[in-house]
Amino acid sequence: MAPAPARTAGEGGGLGRSLRSRTPARGLWWGMLAVAAILCFVTFYAKGGFGLEAMTTTEMALTLASGFVVAVATVLAPAAGPGYGFWSVGLLLAFTALTAASVVWSVQPGASWQDSGRMLAYSGVFAAAVAVVRLAPDRWAALLGGVTLAAVIVCGYALLTKVFPATLAPSVTYARLEEPFGYWNAIGLTAAMGAIGCLWLGARRTGHALLSALAYPAMGIVLLTLALAYSRGALAALAAGALLWFCVVPLRLRGASVLILGALGAGAVAAWAFSMHALSSDGVALAARTGAGHRLGALLLAMILGLSVAGVAVGFLTDRRPPSPATRRRAGMILIGLIAATVLAFAGALAHSHRGLTGSISHAVSALTDPNAKTPPNTPDRLTAVASVRARYWKEALQVFDAHPALGAGAMGYQTARLRYRRAPLVVAHAHGFVVQTLADLGLVGLALALALLACWMAAAGRATHPLNRRWTPWRAWRGVGSGAGDGPGWRRYPQPYTPERVGLLSMLCLVSVFGVHSLVDWTWYVPGTAVVALICAGWLAGRGPLATATTGAAEGAAVPQQPGAARRAIPRSLGEIGHVRLAVAGAAIAAALLAAWSQWQPQRSEAAREQALEQLATNPRAALASAQLAVARDPLSPLALFTLAEVQQVAGQPEAARATLQRAVREQPSNPQTWLALGRYEVARNPQAAVKELQAAIYLDPESIAPELLGPERRDREAISIYNTYVQALGAVTAASTATRTASAPRTPAAARARRAGRLRSAR
Repeated sequence: MAPAPARTAGEGGGLGRSLRSRTPARGLWWGMLAVAAILCFVTFYAKGGFGLEAMTTTEMALTLASGFVVAVATVLAPAAGPGYGFWSVGLLLAFTALTAASVVWSVQPGASWQDSGRMLAYSGVFAAAVAVVRLAPDRWAALLGGVTLAAVIVCGYALLTKVFPATLAPSVTYARLEEPFGYWNAIGLTAAMGAIGCLWLGARRTGHALLSALAYPAMGIVLLTLALAYSRGALAALAAGALLWFCVVPLRLRGASVLILGALGAGAVAAWAFSMHALSSDGVALAARTGAGHRLGALLLAMILGLSVAGVAVGFLTDRRPPSPATRRRAGMILIGLIAATVLAFAGALAHSHRGLTGSISHAVSALTDPNAKTPPNTPDRLTAVASVRARYWKEALQVFDAHPALGAGAMGYQTARLRYRRAPLVVAHAHGFVVQTLADLGLVGLALALALLACWMAAAGRATHPLNRRWTPWRAWRGVGSGAGDGPGWRRYPQPYTPERVGLLSMLCLVSVFGVHSLVDWTWYVPGTAVVALICAGWLAGRGPLATATTGAAEGAAVPQQPGAARRAIPRSLGEIGHVRLAVAGAAIAAALLAAWSQWQPQRSEAAREQALEQLATNPRAALASAQLAVARDPLSPLALFTLAEVQQVAGQPEAARATLQRAVREQPSNPQTWLALGRYEVARNPQAAVKELQAAIYLDPESIAPELLGPERRDREAISIYNTYVQALGAVTAASTATRTASAPRTPAAARARRAGRLRSAR
């Protein structure tokens, strides 16, 4: 009998293998669950990053935990080696430092301070991932498995809000999935990143076979979530990430089976949901949404069961009878042919449309870049639409950049600076694109730092996943490798096998790419639940360093010998082995984390004191004054704290102090229309002439604050009406005072007296 052929990286191997030999180590399970728990906490607690209290708690927890992890890894890491990832960490810290320094020139320094807290947490997470990979590089599967598990949990919860809307989301009236983030594109991005994890889980040849089979229903869950979120950006990011995965990972047929079967199951359920008015339209009554949601739940359960059976069947078939090389080539050609046929069919449909191929492409580009394009409604039709309001946000961001080209308007300054340039009363906090947001907030300096960080990280990630590994080879030990017998020692390049770790690292690279592509067209960089996932994977890739050189041609799952002459570095076991330098670095990491957490806490402490002052104002003005002063002391950059202090001072009978406080707010934030508006409202009854100038400054900085559509009967925006009435009141007071002054200063001649008497007589008649 001929021996069985050796399996290559693309072959199967499923449930028929011994489960005992494939059961992950206990540490791997605990590591995976820990990663999933951390990511779920960040997602469900911080949500979309809108609440100050939730964001502060999340940032402090991440910062303190990261500092502790860095300190422990510094102490316990093996002996000193190359500092892989240190340059990336340094550049990210430099970007964070620029964010914090921007409070000096920011149009909204309070928002810049809060954003520096977010960046400190992000830097800590990235540095912690770099430190952990130095300590335990073999735990990559726990990281990738935890990321995938967290994505499936979050997407499963999002679908359950559609199945049980009365219990989980009674106040949500939109058809698009948006929970738990409160933002549909964030849940779409989570699903896209989870799909990359499912590709790795279902295509791998190592690990527990039942877990690999569960990749099929998991893929159905994340793809269905992506479809019901109606997120075009997430769909495009997934297409780019999946294309990269199939280009760099050789397990293409196994990955294709997971993706195709998952897409078929999710597509069938999504098509039914799109046909239901109660599930695909906004503003539907809760009772109708509940009944349709229960039917959706039954279909979802059927999809999960069907894909689970399909995953088990594929595992058995590929294990019992692995496809031959000819079969794999034939299947690959069929897949390529299907892709080519789809592209040709799409191009043919465009060519036969009324605009033609070139006209359709031109129209799509125009709709995408037109700031005045009509935004598609929140229906399934938006998945095929191109127009978006993002072009308007990008134009405003570039206008802010033109006004502040070097350093920008300050971190998170776009939200305030754009008010001068907006042409519609739309309220938006972000520019919906990392590049344009960075240009508006931090200018060319910020963009240069971001590009340097990207280049450094790409070099580090490429070092860990590159197909060739460069090593110094003595001639005697490697005489057969050189091009001739006379070759001496030097650098040689050896092919890297597709080991399980390398496949996992390549999958992490694709996952980070999905996040990067999506961040170009959205603001999910500011959503902790999505950004932390990408930062952990990016930090692991940056700190991993080159993989061990293995025998040429080794496949995934094969044993990889150690590098010749490489001795395993022992982990220090006593304080004497650790050394004073390591202890000093660990102490510095903990001290830096404590200081960063204290800085992150101050805006929330200020807000708590401000709210306490408003509560005490009616009953105890003296205590309210102390609380308001404490709020300003904790966050002197917060305009709300200054406004509250001025209000309390006015009630306490200190009008001059209140005016001085509001003038201080204007001096510190002269480009913020809210500070001018607060001062103008205060001066209306005291100094109308000054109030007119101050209100004119506020309207100049935000012309759309009194837009006609906000004052009309359809909108009747309270804030816009209040600003308009205050300005008219100030103008009326100035006009009346001017008339009285002219009348009082008129000359008292006999003719003038007779004219005044005649006028009074005519009025009497």
